[in-house]
Amino acid sequence: RRNGIIKKAREISILCDAQVSVVIFSSSGKMSEYCSPSTTLPKVLERYQQNSGTKLWDAKHESLNAEIDRIKKENDNMQIDLRHLKGEDLNSLYPKELIPIEEALQLGLTSVRDKQMEIWKTHKKNEKLLEEENKQLTYMLHHQHLAMDGNVRELELGYHQKDREFAPQMTMAFRLQPIQPNLQENK
Repeated sequence: RRNGIIKKAREISILCDAQVSVVIFSSSGKMSEYCSPSTTLPKVLERYQQNSGTKLWDAKHESLNAEIDRIKKENDNMQIDLRHLKGEDLNSLYPKELIPIEEALQLGLTSVRDKQMEIWKTHKKNEKLLEEENKQLTYMLHHQHLAMDGNVRELELGYHQKDREFAPQMTMAFRLQPIQPNLQENK
């Protein structure tokens, strides 16, 4: 039946050149609709409201519609302001209207430069810290190389002596464990 009603609405729209809109809600809550190709449902409802004098929208819907219109207007104004800040569409402005735009741009430029300076100072500070750390590490590495070179020379001197004994200046570390007897006392 629903499809039959929608089919009849199409036929009326075509045969009578009429603007037809049908909305059907089934008992399960499913919605079906048809609207003539030359119109939309809101336009048909608006025409119905004008011709019948019946208000379809309550105060809540009216206030929401007004809020939507206000937000659209505000958005349009912000788009215009943004174009002005980009330097577009300035010919239509009076000199008094250009002064706040110039001040806003100056303030923005100052803010950007301050942020750049802050980043640059942080970068320089980090660069100095890294240089100091690099100097310390280079110093430590240099001393470690010197110590290793000295130990290698001491080992080479100790192994190349004629009687193959360790050199007296060569330091050797031994760890003694108290539970083992001292083996050198038995000699």
